[in-house]
Amino acid sequence: MPERLHLYTIPPHRAFADALAIGLIRRFGGDPLRLARGLVLLPNNRARRAMQEAFVRASGGGLLLPRLVAVGDPELDEAAGAAFDPADDPDPVPPAVPPLQRRMILARLIQDAGAPVDAAEAVRLAGELGRTLDQLLVEEVAPRRLRELELGSELSAHWERSLKLFEVVLDRWPRELDRLGRIDLAERRRHLLDKVAARWKQQPPEGFVCAAGITTSAPAVARLLRTVAGLPQGMVVLPGLATGISDAEWGLLGPHAPDPVTGRRRRSIETHPQFHLKLLLDRMGVHRSEFDPWRAASEHDAPPARSKAIASAMAPPELTHGWTALPAAERRLDKVRALEVATPAEEAQAIALALREALETPGRTAALVTPDRALARRVAAHCVRWGLAVDDTAGQPLSVLPPGTLLLAIADAAAQGFAPLPLLALLKHPLVMPDTRPQWLEGVRALDRALRGPRPATGLAGIDRHLAEQEGRDGPVRRAAARWWPEARERLAPLEAVFGGGAQSIADLLVALREASQALGGDALWSRAEGRAAADLLDSLEQEAQLGPPLAEPAALAPMLRALMDEAAVRPPQGGHPRLAILGLIEAQLQTADLMILGGLNEGIWPGLPAPDPWLAPRIRVELGLPGLERRIGLSAHDLAGALGAPEVLLTRARRDGTAPTIASRFWLRLQALSGGLERATELEAWLRAVDDPGDFAPSERPAPAPPVAARPKAISVTEVDRLKADPYAFYARRMLRLMPLDPVDADPSAAWRGTAVHAVLQKWFELDDCAPDRLRARAEAMLADERTHPMMRALWQPRLMEAIDWIAAEIASDPARKVLAVERRGVIDFAGVELSGTFDRIDRLADGSLAIVDYKTGKPPSLAAVREGFSLQLWLLGLIAERGGFDGIEGEAKGFEYWSLSRNRSGGFGYVESPCDPRRRDHLPADDFVAAAMRAFEGAAHKWLTGNEPFTAKLHPDFAPYAEYDQLMRRDEWYGRE
Repeated sequence: MPERLHLYTIPPHRAFADALAIGLIRRFGGDPLRLARGLVLLPNNRARRAMQEAFVRASGGGLLLPRLVAVGDPELDEAAGAAFDPADDPDPVPPAVPPLQRRMILARLIQDAGAPVDAAEAVRLAGELGRTLDQLLVEEVAPRRLRELELGSELSAHWERSLKLFEVVLDRWPRELDRLGRIDLAERRRHLLDKVAARWKQQPPEGFVCAAGITTSAPAVARLLRTVAGLPQGMVVLPGLATGISDAEWGLLGPHAPDPVTGRRRRSIETHPQFHLKLLLDRMGVHRSEFDPWRAASEHDAPPARSKAIASAMAPPELTHGWTALPAAERRLDKVRALEVATPAEEAQAIALALREALETPGRTAALVTPDRALARRVAAHCVRWGLAVDDTAGQPLSVLPPGTLLLAIADAAAQGFAPLPLLALLKHPLVMPDTRPQWLEGVRALDRALRGPRPATGLAGIDRHLAEQEGRDGPVRRAAARWWPEARERLAPLEAVFGGGAQSIADLLVALREASQALGGDALWSRAEGRAAADLLDSLEQEAQLGPPLAEPAALAPMLRALMDEAAVRPPQGGHPRLAILGLIEAQLQTADLMILGGLNEGIWPGLPAPDPWLAPRIRVELGLPGLERRIGLSAHDLAGALGAPEVLLTRARRDGTAPTIASRFWLRLQALSGGLERATELEAWLRAVDDPGDFAPSERPAPAPPVAARPKAISVTEVDRLKADPYAFYARRMLRLMPLDPVDADPSAAWRGTAVHAVLQKWFELDDCAPDRLRARAEAMLADERTHPMMRALWQPRLMEAIDWIAAEIASDPARKVLAVERRGVIDFAGVELSGTFDRIDRLADGSLAIVDYKTGKPPSLAAVREGFSLQLWLLGLIAERGGFDGIEGEAKGFEYWSLSRNRSGGFGYVESPCDPRRRDHLPADDFVAAAMRAFEGAAHKWLTGNEPFTAKLHPDFAPYAEYDQLMRRDEWYGRE
């Protein structure tokens, strides 16, 4: 008598968990103990929770649940109890090697095998190697088959090297397992499944066994499901098995046997959502016609026509030409709406609105299903607007959660020698110094201001030296930071002692990292789920570090930690809104809700791009019988088909991401083509436009503040006169509102910074060397050799700077009749009712006794047009101060006004002199009366804005106001061009 198999399927339009729970209660619920003695096998822990909730809904009261076991649980034997690993087993399955221990050993083996990678890259490759090894074990492919393959000369040199390295590692890995007395987790699960299948064949369990929703096509799983289906009280229930499609369509899927003549194998359609189910049925040795529909329905089901439409939409490409001839019932997608927006931000806002709207109906549930974790985080953040806490059950990488980012910030700061950016990112971290945070942040803000501009020398000592230099305009800021800095330095010094001490073991670095974390974050760092996950990772890594690859330098610890944290998903404890959920694709299996929102339907997201295997080429995978890289697309399609079975469905996508336009998902396009155009979520689109609509927009007028004359500044420097005339509002913001733009932290050496450095060199050359031509180059070389000098200065600017420096020395030596009187001296005069001040770069005494004002430029001098229009008057106003005795000890008439530029000259070298008053220029300006002209121009400006009541109008002369520091403050884009 043939074996009777109990095989069932639940179509996509039915809520799988609710239908299964209702059916099991009908069959076994008459006797509560009979239901409690049952065993339900499920794919994962999230499915277990879904079944628990479904049983609660179906029971309407108290109920003794059957044992729910997740086959994908890493601790399968502990979760299932004696059912999978009885205590009296004479041949127990060896324990599994811990995942992190295996990864560290594999990373060391990769390096030992000759791979030219550092420890961090070896750990990353070990993760990929472990996944490939697991696939071999799951598919029960013996590693020795790698040597039996006849691949010819078609593989590239890269794949040849990868294959040889893979073989070396696989040769040594079993010996490592024997030494540890352990086996791989995938191998252990296979042994457990085979043993329970053999035990149940000999002695069936007393209660029922139901394997539900398990679609993994692994051979061991297929054997277990076949055993369960043959038990007297066993049953296998698959989700969404396509029993209604034609045999021709089913046969197209594969897998296909090799051609007996050519030996070639027809290509399987692994991207089809039914492929992995067909492979599972083939390995079980059953036919889809043996499956009966599960006779149970629930109030959460969609219309039956939905299943037919889903099957039609997912048909192989060869059969889609017949879509136009399909009956309307097989194309109908009622209550499936589509929303297409411009950006991911709008998509997240729209999804949050849809979730919020679902709560308006009592008892209504809604869920977002998306593989895009960034979209999930945005939606959860938007929901906070209405006080809704929605858990992302797929979890978040530890590397983006506060404890993980703090650990990475500490490692990055130490690895980079406490450079300003990573140091400030660490000190500002929200978990640092929770007990005294207000006072701590005041100190960090002071340090932030002190570290603006090019970075100081490396290490904590470099910051000490930087803060100790308290001369100049930054002196007050540095003094304030220096008073607080020892408090932070004390907590960082032990970390620098370890990370700055050369090669160290991973364990020693982790100890220093943990102690620094404790000193900065305290016990609060290790609280909550994410804190415990960080503590567990550090503890496990510290224990297994000795088995891993050696670190050539401490800087490799940060990327290694990041690689491990990226793969450590932290799932929040239950506590979010009971009627809302955010699910990943794995977590969404067997889930249902009244409204299912399928977000991120773009190519590369859903379905995602197939992840390349760095160890085995696609052809090698095919020859070994491993899953193709495109099978994930089929699994994504099956996940989509399951989610489409909800009563109401909303599909969303954004037309572009953060960098470029996007391409709609193939699933989106199929559904659109099949249905002739999905219903648009027009009401939601209107809400999206309205929720942040500011109402009537009244653009700002051009600002022109007019403070009282008494409040206006009565002192101005020559460098501010141009700003006052060209953009009076910018002068007002700077001098009256005292809004000073800050330099960036760790800034590249700008033209202003280079100019300051050159001025300091030339000042020392005059004051200490009396402008001796042979001493200037040494001064410049000393500046470049200083550890505080930015590396870019040495690498890019040094050659041109040295040539320009030599030109300056030669230019001064070429005219012995001209004498340098002074450099970098400040002068002040009272003029036009205000105090006019300025600092010259250099003043020379010419042969005729007159004065020459020299301004050094690292770039191009101002244009002659700007000077003609009454701007760029700095040199001439300095001449005015000199003529009126504003510079102590310097007297005479100013007749020379020169810009000494260090940029490229016409002959291709560096360095030239340019003067608007040079008589050799046809359009030159007369030097004799130009000081008087500058005096009149300044006098007019002072009478207007400093001693008069003229408004400080924004961008009065925009052609001569190129600076944009205050454009946002003046709301320039709102009025510029309208007046």
